[in-house]
This record gives sequence, structure tokens and C-alpha cells, in this order.
Amino acid sequence: MAPLPLRLLLAGEEGIVRAIGGGKELYARLAALGFVPGKKVRVVQNQMCGPLIVSLGAGRVALGRGVAQRILVEKVLG
Repeated sequence: MAPLPLRLLLAGEEGIVRAIGGGKELYARLAALGFVPGKKVRVVQNQMCGPLIVSLGAGRVALGRGVAQRILVEKVLG
């Protein structure tokens, strides 16, 4: 399955981070938050406008839609 932008996942869906687009600063900022290749994320809230709320392990992070567009994930089925 081809990776898709995180912003397209619906609330309750999970994905595995496969790549992060953008520059080194964005990559470093997201890596500091835990968005690294191979990490499982779960979308807690996505109302298709405004920020996404994403669960990473025990924590939650709010992401702007532009940033969420740059995080490519492989959707976890089932």
C-alpha cells in the first residue's frame, strides 16, 4: 500500500510513519515530538478542517494540516 498523508486518516485510524517531507528543521521538530519512520500513530481527532490531534504512545500532539500533509504514513488495516 502506498503511503498517504497523515491528514487523510480519520479519527480512530492508525498509521505507521514512513517518511517526512519538508526541510531539516521540520524533520527535526517532528522527530523531537516522536514522528520518526516506523512509529505507529493514531488519529484521535480529524474534522477535516483545523488541527489534527494524534496519539503517539502515551502522549497526544496537535498538528496543523500543512504539517500533517508532510507526514506520510502507511495505513494500518483492521
